[in-house]
Amino acid sequence: MARFVIRRLLFGVLVLWLISLVVFGLFFVAPHDPARTIAGRLATPVTVALVRHRLGLDLPVPQQYGHFVARLVHGDLGYSYYNTEPVRSLILSRLPVTLSLTLGGAVIWLALGVGVGVTAARRPRSAVDRGATLFVLTGLSMPTFLVGLLLLYFLFFRLHLAGVDAFPGGGYVPFTQSPAQWVEHLVLPWLTIAFVSAATYTRLTRASLLEVLGEDYIRTARAKGISERRVVYRHGLRSALTPLVTQLGVDVGSLLGGAIVTENVFGLPGLGQLAVQSVTTQDLPVIVGVVLLAAFFIVVANIVVDLLYVVLDARVRLD
Repeated sequence: MARFVIRRLLFGVLVLWLISLVVFGLFFVAPHDPARTIAGRLATPVTVALVRHRLGLDLPVPQQYGHFVARLVHGDLGYSYYNTEPVRSLILSRLPVTLSLTLGGAVIWLALGVGVGVTAARRPRSAVDRGATLFVLTGLSMPTFLVGLLLLYFLFFRLHLAGVDAFPGGGYVPFTQSPAQWVEHLVLPWLTIAFVSAATYTRLTRASLLEVLGEDYIRTARAKGISERRVVYRHGLRSALTPLVTQLGVDVGSLLGGAIVTENVFGLPGLGQLAVQSVTTQDLPVIVGVVLLAAFFIVVANIVVDLLYVVLDARVRLD
């Protein structure tokens, strides 16, 4: 196990290094001038040269990349071009919002998706199975922003007109300040990302469980007189969760890098909103920081998924 973990960690470090190389090339070596962007269109060549020197852009490219990697190793992502605030501070201030949104939504979409998928797989071609198919098609057909706007209209705007203020229309309250208000402000965003994602997990659960329930060892368990509930949940579902874990690693890693649509629909000050603002203002250090953080989360999520494979499926071998 230790060799497997070390091997995966080294591979993750290699992937992150390659990503840093690509990001550096796109933002600092590609044919555009960050110094000109910062100085403004009306800046004189002398001003642009001063800005370029201050940012170290007048150094040879290998030396620039060496300084870039050295700062990354020490957690230094530089300073924002527009408010001179450390990029690390900006990201850390937004991270709890995105973390709360992602983990809460993941709990809901797993409970809903796996629950509906298992129920449909246990009764294939029944009315329940057809209802699950309708749910999957609806969830996959509706974009996230549309789900969010519909929830805002019916559960916030219409209820507010009726004198019922059950759900806030946006904003964020830290958990440490008020756990109850933290939940209230995140219920609608959680439901938004959970509805769309649950459709995918329902389809994966149903297809995977139906395949597992046709295996020989499942028929043997049934022949021994084991209850159907135990056969499904203890023997079948554990092996059927492998593709779900793969999808979960991708989804959670991506959302932790910034749930752009959901955060902007509900006005959540998370990494997604920070990314949009940075792209709008062409704040390169912040954009680079968000991109590298998203890559880090995805790499870590995939390493965790590889470890969970061994726990969930005894047929998986580390070698």
